[in-house]
Amino acid sequence: MAVDDKYISYRIYLVAFAIFLIAMAIAVKLTNIQWVEGDYYRELAKERTVRNFVIPANKGNIYSSDGSLLATSIPKYIIRFDALAPKREAFEKNVNALADSLATVLGKSAAYYQNELRKARANNNRYFLVARDLSYTDYMKIKGFPLFELGAYKGGIIIEQKTVREHPIGKIAERTIGYERKYQVGHSDGKGIEWAYRDYLNGKDGKILKQKIAKGQWKPIRDLNEVDPQDGYDVISTLDVYIQDIAHHALLKQLEDYQADHGCVVVMETHTGQVKAISNLGRANDGSYYETTNYAVAESHEPGSTFKLVDLMSILEDKVADTSTVYDSHGGVVKYYGRSVRDSHTGGYGKISLARGFELSSNTVMVQAVYENYKNNPSKFVNHIKNFGLDKPLGLHLKGEGRPIIPHPGDKIWSGISLPWMAFGYSVSVTPMQTLAFYNSVANNGVMVRPQFVSEIKEWNKTIKKFDTEVINPRICSPETLKKVRAVLGNVVKKGTASKLYSKDFPMAGKTGTAMVNYNKAGREGMYYASSFVGYFPADHPKYSCIVVVHKPNTANNNYYGADVAGPVFKRIAQKIFTEVPSTNEIKKLDRKIPKQEKNYNEYFAKLQKNQQLIPDVKGMPGMDAIALLENLGMKVRTSGMGKVKRQSLQAGQNIKKNTTITLELL
Repeated sequence: MAVDDKYISYRIYLVAFAIFLIAMAIAVKLTNIQWVEGDYYRELAKERTVRNFVIPANKGNIYSSDGSLLATSIPKYIIRFDALAPKREAFEKNVNALADSLATVLGKSAAYYQNELRKARANNNRYFLVARDLSYTDYMKIKGFPLFELGAYKGGIIIEQKTVREHPIGKIAERTIGYERKYQVGHSDGKGIEWAYRDYLNGKDGKILKQKIAKGQWKPIRDLNEVDPQDGYDVISTLDVYIQDIAHHALLKQLEDYQADHGCVVVMETHTGQVKAISNLGRANDGSYYETTNYAVAESHEPGSTFKLVDLMSILEDKVADTSTVYDSHGGVVKYYGRSVRDSHTGGYGKISLARGFELSSNTVMVQAVYENYKNNPSKFVNHIKNFGLDKPLGLHLKGEGRPIIPHPGDKIWSGISLPWMAFGYSVSVTPMQTLAFYNSVANNGVMVRPQFVSEIKEWNKTIKKFDTEVINPRICSPETLKKVRAVLGNVVKKGTASKLYSKDFPMAGKTGTAMVNYNKAGREGMYYASSFVGYFPADHPKYSCIVVVHKPNTANNNYYGADVAGPVFKRIAQKIFTEVPSTNEIKKLDRKIPKQEKNYNEYFAKLQKNQQLIPDVKGMPGMDAIALLENLGMKVRTSGMGKVKRQSLQAGQNIKKNTTITLELL
């Protein structure tokens, strides 16, 4: 027994010692937590029970220049169903009524929703999708439906809200309005105005401190936010929805008629550089067209004959030839280093002036004029291109502007044919927007301005920042050159390649262009035409400039030239702008006196001053004038028809009786 007692005592001591060690360890750990790791655990506890939540700032809107809403943020709702949340009795009592109600809003049958809801409950689905992208009105309706009205814990309804960007005018100008996409925190990408002016539009998010309470819910710790959100500013674009609509549909019609691959159009206000319309349409697999790439800004390609304005302006500036200088088109073919330059007109144009060669877009004439005058010093010609601002991007605020390519003597891409090929728009590459800015400078009395897409930033009615016109080059050429160039551009429409566009009532000026694209590929596989027209209107007092480019038109009828494909779009836009767009012009010189009107008024007033007792002869007078005269004499007037007075029921010279009625027949 003594041995057993001794063994038991050892075990007791051992257990007691173990307990002592555990107690010591606990004491050490508590001391360590309190004095060493205390701050860490306190912060951890605080993070799990108290957290800063982001309060998203409201994003600003984008407006057109006439106040139409182009882009705005609206809430969209997703409704899901936790099928295990409702009790069995509540589910069975309300499921049929819920299915009937959902059918009235979401469109599918009540039987479908009843089956899906029961299936979700049978499968223990706690996140069943009921509907997505709901408007606020539909969300409020569904929230009040049977079962769902019981709330998240008793009714199983799960509500998710997201904010989406909407374009109220639809797909028109969608690519230029653009977008911003956020992939993860701190990473985003985008295009167009949305991306370029995101710092103004997005505002600054706020923060609110919340504490975790029962059932995973969070409530604000205090009434005030830690950081109040600052809403984004509104961006006022230069786009005009009336002109945008005209340009979009004019381009769309031509793309559809010619089954073209893609195209673009830009309408710009001459003096300010404000872009009033821009449309970029590409063809989908089903044959429809939609805004895909901003071709006008991003697509740099060989322009073809629209580049010949560089030839004419350079030659006139250097005074090496004049518009009257005669060149021989040599039957429509000239050769340089074994390569042929041909006119589109078989047989050429004989001997014609430089101006006429430009008007008819003669490749042989323009190439000869450039090559003969600059072959010994090609850098002089290339420097003109640089002076015109065509060797570098315009510096647009929109992302993705294409870079021009202008060869220079000494470059790897320079060869013997570079100079003659540049003369008719090949071996160079520019974007439609860069070409438009160049032609716009001619319309703007030689002042080149940067194309502008946004006019101001606003907070409600308060202007935060205004974007004024930016001058790139105050003097593109001499006044003498400018005068001659504008005359020739006007003649292109009057009697040149664009004569089909001519209208005696509405003068326009510009240049046609037809370029082969991918012509260097083996066997010319993939080669196609790009048709263009660029100019301004009205020709005598330019208000707008415009460029139209159509890529890969159907050549079945041999109608792929700029005058046939792009020109009609230009004309349709120009004429519709001045017949359909509401006028906002101010009426000036209202007090100016017109002699003829003054004379007519004085004669009329003199008649009224006479105390006439006889009926006057009003035949031949405008109806409104006759009515005014007779009523001032105390007569009652009845009329039939419109125009001038043909007959009067009471003859002139009769005595006037008070309240006498006279009938006037107007034609």
